[in-house]
Amino acid sequence: MINDLFERLKESNPFFLIAGPCVIEDEKTMLQTAETLTRLTSELSLPFVFKASFLKANRTSSDSFRGPGLEEGLKLLQKIKDTYKVPLLTDVHETSDIAAVNEVVDIIQIPAFLSRQTLLIQAAAQTGKIVNLKKGQFMAPEDMRSASAKVTSENNTRILLTERGTTFGYHNLVVDFRSFQIMHGIGFPVVYDVTHSLQKPSLSDKSGGTPEFVQMMAQAALATGCVDGLFIETHPYPEKALSDAASMLALEKLPDLLKSCIRIKQALQG
Repeated sequence: MINDLFERLKESNPFFLIAGPCVIEDEKTMLQTAETLTRLTSELSLPFVFKASFLKANRTSSDSFRGPGLEEGLKLLQKIKDTYKVPLLTDVHETSDIAAVNEVVDIIQIPAFLSRQTLLIQAAAQTGKIVNLKKGQFMAPEDMRSASAKVTSENNTRILLTERGTTFGYHNLVVDFRSFQIMHGIGFPVVYDVTHSLQKPSLSDKSGGTPEFVQMMAQAALATGCVDGLFIETHPYPEKALSDAASMLALEKLPDLLKSCIRIKQALQG
């Protein structure tokens, strides 16, 4: 089943979508988001993976909402999976998370700030699940070859490589579009994390963001011909979101964005 999912993502045309709220919130919001995304991607014939974090270890403030935790978070993710029949992605921060996460999700994500943590990457790889490696803001795109080798060292070649922006001075990120081609050359599907690349990290007591540029950046990335999937954090009411409120895309804006991105890919194919 996991191998089938990986092949669908790898061969997806025009692209696949990983989307959902930054962190698991109340059940109503989560189910509403999952239902909308499942219906939309079905209408557009886009392979879809639902994402949300059960715990956010990397927060600007100790007072920031971190999520419901492992047990409650996985329980709600399982309900989404059972209800909407969609594959799931969530991130892990400790090797001790992995056994429980492995029982529920289809893609285990290594967060950007942990992208050099060898034991964490190898433990995720040992599950046989798809491993999504997010490129650290401090890493060059060619460094992802070494990161992916930590997965393949465990006889797992189900790897996604995700670009989420590079540190550009204080409180800012920039996307080097050359990274898409460089990572594509490593030999695994490349994902562009649009909304995180538009963050303003640790701007005050919380991160800021510029979601008004999401559509432009997503279109431009797909136009490189080296991006296989988009990663977009979205929420029905971003202004009320409990994490990354300033950078998440409003759910109502996603249809127009995806349709415009499909047109870009179709134009590339002639």
